[in-house]
Amino acid sequence: MNGVREMPVSEGVERKKVTTSHGRYYSARIAAQRRKKLIVIQNIRRRKGIRGLRTSTIHVEKKRITRGEALAILVGTQIGAGVLGLPYAASKVGLIPALAVLIGVMFLMLWTGLIVLRFSAGMGGAQMSTVAQRTLGRVGGWLMYVSISIMSFGAILAYIAGMGSVFAGLFGINETVGAFVFWVLASFVVYHGLEASGKTELAMSYVMLALFIAVTLMLIPHAKVSNGLYADLSGILSITGVAIFALGCHTVIPDVYKGLGSYEETKKVLVWAFIIPTAIYAVFMVAFLLAFGRNTPQIATQGLELLYGHLGRIVGNLIPLLAITTSYIGIALAQQSNNEEFVRLKRPIAWGLTVIPPALVYFAGVKNFADVLAFAGDTGDMMAFIILPVLIWLVDRLRRR
Repeated sequence: MNGVREMPVSEGVERKKVTTSHGRYYSARIAAQRRKKLIVIQNIRRRKGIRGLRTSTIHVEKKRITRGEALAILVGTQIGAGVLGLPYAASKVGLIPALAVLIGVMFLMLWTGLIVLRFSAGMGGAQMSTVAQRTLGRVGGWLMYVSISIMSFGAILAYIAGMGSVFAGLFGINETVGAFVFWVLASFVVYHGLEASGKTELAMSYVMLALFIAVTLMLIPHAKVSNGLYADLSGILSITGVAIFALGCHTVIPDVYKGLGSYEETKKVLVWAFIIPTAIYAVFMVAFLLAFGRNTPQIATQGLELLYGHLGRIVGNLIPLLAITTSYIGIALAQQSNNEEFVRLKRPIAWGLTVIPPALVYFAGVKNFADVLAFAGDTGDMMAFIILPVLIWLVDRLRRR
């Protein structure tokens, strides 16, 4: 009579008790088949070139998260330097058109966010680049890469321009010199990959959110409704682009879904994740527009100096110093990673393609913070967060028919 023995099998394959020689043979055969299947899947993934794309350094580190944590991650992803350009963009169109565009963009971004959620959930929490590649083929992956690259280029260029103005306001130096100093220091951090953790970045986002609320309260005594009661539709494209840039959180939706483990729960959280920032943005934008009207600065908070003197200058420049620095490092790190992993470039080349072209364009004379943010929103963000999700949805519907 054969004794009971355990056959050693490959890692990840369940260990079974085998009581006969035939059983041992069968168990070993099953284990070999599973190993072959795993190798085949890996080879398919290599051939298809399914590689990840990043636009944020915020990650979901826990396997399971609460609805409150999920909401914090999504809102924290949205809060950043983009909101600083909203009041200036709003000043180009007036109060009513600006609010209409912001709310319209919110509903559009919510719809495409739900599309991303649906397809990601159907693929087990797949990232946006994987969803695009599996639905649209190899061209989908490259379209996602190109759109994210354009968005990163525009954002980095805007941040260099913005920090030139901030350094000039804080230290009284030439804007171009200030921009160069910031670019050297921040790009050095990016090259060495000194990446803040997701928790740190989220904490910084909420500090900025608290500061935005405080600034809004400082502006209320100086608000006049007459300052915003005009309409100029020539600036619609600008306000649209900045609003798209400020409301983008699509890239962390798959991670939030995996953390919650429920499609319906994630769907509910996602709705609030767009409503809450939009409400905060609207109040912030309206406060500056009613206080400054058509004279709203490109970096909105710098206008505080006109109202509160030296204190206003310090507060008005410290907020963008914090917001722009964290945003620059986060987006540049993500794009450097894309160049390394998706295009498979070496670190020095990936770094150079990320930070040098925007700097060259800035030093060539393109120095308008808000308008460059609008460019990034109207091109890269619109492609990655609106056009591609809608295209994925349409292709899927056609296939089903």
